[in-house]
Amino acid sequence: MTTLPPTGLDIPALAAELGGTGSPVLWEELDWPSVPDLVARLRAVIIPIGAIEQHGPHLPLNVDTEIDLAVAHAVSAITGIPVVPPVAVGVSASHGDFPGTLTYRPETLVAVMEDLTDSLYRSGVRQFVFMSGHIWNNGALDVSIEKLRTRYDDVRARSVGYVTMYPGPEVDGHVQHGRGLMHANFFETSVMLHLRPDLVRMDRAVSHRDVDSFWDYRMDQVSDSGVWGNDVAEANAAHGRAEFDRCVERNARALAAAVREPQPERTR
Repeated sequence: MTTLPPTGLDIPALAAELGGTGSPVLWEELDWPSVPDLVARLRAVIIPIGAIEQHGPHLPLNVDTEIDLAVAHAVSAITGIPVVPPVAVGVSASHGDFPGTLTYRPETLVAVMEDLTDSLYRSGVRQFVFMSGHIWNNGALDVSIEKLRTRYDDVRARSVGYVTMYPGPEVDGHVQHGRGLMHANFFETSVMLHLRPDLVRMDRAVSHRDVDSFWDYRMDQVSDSGVWGNDVAEANAAHGRAEFDRCVERNARALAAAVREPQPERTR
């Protein structure tokens, strides 16, 4: 049985308000006779998609999957929306020659998502939330959403990042420039210090000054440490908990409303 990730939120109160039970609903722990009744209630699932890729010398390879799945589990506990097992490997070739990174080609991730969503459709799911922990998954997931919503007339689908349910300026990542690109930075290090301090090596923490850039580069072209961001040594668990809790509550409120959103009237 999966326990809730650590949080300062009042999970029972939020669950009473937004439709959950206070415990995550994990697809893989269901028995098959339970699936039809569960699916009939909301016809929705959350599919977490992460990455296994270098996160500097101080963080583990599974940062994007670990944080994304923790948010998904907490959101499930609050809303009652089931969570399927994570797609742990993402589109990560842009990290170049740093050891340890695993990657799918974008075409492979599209195929994986198509197979998963077809399987879930056969079980009655009609509302699909792709929740990603890694920005470079976005292209493949957008293609997957387009294929899914045009393949079936009765499906609603949306791809979100676990941090995109609140405005970017609210994210305190100590980012100074450009599009807010960050990797193994103050934000991610703080959240990992909150969720999995056993996996963080702060004695190895280094920063890499973020700069304004029009172009996207491979990580090994712009950072010798694999870090992109300022003030990494200042990361702390208290800040990580605040950011994590905000991610959870914003996503929970958005998704609880989304799965109950009225269908538009067909115009043709």
